This record gives sequence, structure tokens and C-alpha cells, in this order.
Amino acid sequence: MSDLPVPIPADLARLRGSIDNIDAALVYLLAERFKATQQVGVLKATSGMPPSDPGREEQQVARLRHLAHEADLDPIFAEKFLAFIVEEVIRHHEEIAQDHATRS
Repeated sequence: MSDLPVPIPADLARLRGSIDNIDAALVYLLAERFKATQQVGVLKATSGMPPSDPGREEQQVARLRHLAHEADLDPIFAEKFLAFIVEEVIRHHEEIAQDHATRS
């Protein structure tokens, strides 16, 4: 066996480059989404609203499943991905609400 690196086919390198670009875009999109949801958390806290909104979450799941189906993405995966994000958003909203309550 040789310890020399195996050359990467050009198609593989191109696809990996695309994946890296998509990953970077996802990180920036998630950052923007969390900036918006942080603002939502502040608005909820100052308005005395609960950190989570099960009705909204249910609507978002249905919407995301529909979008996933249109995009030929596994709707179950899309729902799990959204659930992970929503769980984190709710955690942030709870922290914001708690912080707001201690300041008031």
C-alpha cells in the first residue's frame, strides 16, 4: 500500500466545492434567521406573550413539509430539521423572557 495521496477526480472536487458553498450559505441563513427570532423573543417578552406558539409551530411544520415535497426533499427530514431549530428558538425565547422578568 502506498502512502501517496490519491488524486481526487475533478467532478468530486467540483461537487465538494459546491457543498462547501451551500454549507456556508446555510450558516449565514441560519444566523439571519436567529437574529430575527431573537427580535421576536424580545417582542414576546415585552408583550407578555409565551415563548412558544404551538399554533404557529404547527403551521410552520405543515408549510415546511409542503415545501420539502415540492423541492423533492424528504418531508420527515425537513420536519426534524425544523423541530431542532424551533427547539433552539424556544430556548432562546425562554431565556429572553426570564431576563426580561428579572429586569422588570
